[in-house]
Amino acid sequence: MIDNFYSPSYEVTPLTMAVIAQQDENGNTSSRVLEEQEEYVILHSPSKMIDNACKFFGSSLRGRQDGTRDICGITHKAPISIDPTSGMYFFPTTSPTNAKCSWIAHSHIDQVTQGPGRQAEVIFKNKKSVLLSVSFGSMLNQVQRTAQYRYLLDNRIKYLQRHNSDMVAEPFA
Repeated sequence: MIDNFYSPSYEVTPLTMAVIAQQDENGNTSSRVLEEQEEYVILHSPSKMIDNACKFFGSSLRGRQDGTRDICGITHKAPISIDPTSGMYFFPTTSPTNAKCSWIAHSHIDQVTQGPGRQAEVIFKNKKSVLLSVSFGSMLNQVQRTAQYRYLLDNRIKYLQRHNSDMVAEPFA
């Protein structure tokens, strides 16, 4: 069952597939949140929602973007890990400062197809889909960059887990 309603707050979770920007007739930006089983409209921009999600896990959107740059050198439209332990990797469709920027969860994507004109269709694993005003090539590039970032960050985490016994800090006596 799909529920559509306005909610003043919402937390991005591993069930969140996308946070889609939408603008009303006055130019105000809100977010259409697509989850595996539900859909919500939230009265915040997608980038604000992603920033809030990052803060929930002890960082910020800016901090996550800086981390992406340090790990793999991506500086523009950088994919981020909201929480790598739960597989929450998202990428922006445009610059996050753009009001039309939407965020897509990498792990929920089944495929990306060419839409009409300069649009791309993202088809999720649960067969829901969304048509975005982003070129097919740009969307594929974002998916690939996110996969590369995810691989590099996951390898760092696995390395630390394997060598954890060598790095345990001893408490002060």
